[in-house]
Amino acid sequence: MDRPDDALIPAGTPWLADRAAQAVCRAIAAGGHRILFVGGCVRNALMGETFSDIDLATDALPDAVITLAQEAGLKSVPTGIEHGTVTVVSGGRGFEVTTFRRDVRTDGRRAVVAFTDDVAQDARRRDFTMNALYATPAGVIVDPLGGMPDLLARRVRFIEDAGARIREDYLRILRYFRFEAWYGRGEAGFDAEALDAIARNAAGLETLSGERVGAEIIRLLSAADPVAAVAAMRSTGVLGVVLPGSDDRMLGAVVHLEAQVAPSPDHLLRLASLGGETVAERLRLSRGDTRTLEAMREAMGSDAGISEIAYRQGPRIARAAAVLRAAGTGTPLPEGCDARIEVGSNARFPVKAADLMPRLEGPALGAMLQALESRWIASEFSLKKSELLSGI
Repeated sequence: MDRPDDALIPAGTPWLADRAAQAVCRAIAAGGHRILFVGGCVRNALMGETFSDIDLATDALPDAVITLAQEAGLKSVPTGIEHGTVTVVSGGRGFEVTTFRRDVRTDGRRAVVAFTDDVAQDARRRDFTMNALYATPAGVIVDPLGGMPDLLARRVRFIEDAGARIREDYLRILRYFRFEAWYGRGEAGFDAEALDAIARNAAGLETLSGERVGAEIIRLLSAADPVAAVAAMRSTGVLGVVLPGSDDRMLGAVVHLEAQVAPSPDHLLRLASLGGETVAERLRLSRGDTRTLEAMREAMGSDAGISEIAYRQGPRIARAAAVLRAAGTGTPLPEGCDARIEVGSNARFPVKAADLMPRLEGPALGAMLQALESRWIASEFSLKKSELLSGI
């Protein structure tokens, strides 16, 4: 159903005045078709959150979308035409335009779809009620399933039967917890039907690729405060499925302490606090992220001071070490933690091998450099080159 005229997207929403997006809308509407904004751009605009992608849905079939785009002088790319998606390029940017569709068959990962001209059928194949909201190019909200109350209450709720939605794509289990972490700040808390359905279907997560699981976990842990969502993952058995051997008891302290020293949430720091077996392999982390995660865990248990870690491995690893150590021991961050990390990160050892040659060479040279560097670090990087070389 179309909402009343006063149910509008906020006037300052960028895509209402986005010439490129509106040009796509005009191209499709010129053929007598319905064209609607959908998904995250609508949801986040209504919540006052930022968004990046602008997606569109239409009753026009893919071939018609291509033809109408060409007639309007716009380039079209059949990026997912078997599922009804055509990317229309306008103003140098790509906009995904997807034909209204319904699921014919699903296997827990992918779906066979049939096209429809009914926006309500298109809405029913989506995951959560807050994602089944559309808006006209003028900004009038189209709410086929009555999802606005859930969105306004920041209530994450599966569309119709939660178990059925999950079995269509088991990744929706992790999406549920990610949406709770990012958007579910309502007073009602977690939806009981959703948690029950998740607990009964958690084993289905084993059928998903590590890449898909890893991407969702990273996005979840990047939320400002994912503590409640991760605790719910543990209580439903999901955490044990995706990260066997993990433990979220430190996570609350980590999130609290991290805010004192980090400019933004660090998903790898939070992942390090969870522990678990073969995490990097299970989540298909990149080589760089794998090295960073391992360095954080090693720094947590090392004897090196925070400033030395910052000197040797940079501020990110040093912050992680400070936060993980404090969270693990239930103590505050070290006094002057920020300053120590900054000093260590900017420190440059003043002695070079050439300063000791030709008096020292080979192993003796290496040993002396190491000894002098240790003295310099112990002085909190205060000893000057002349002081270090004095008496040698």
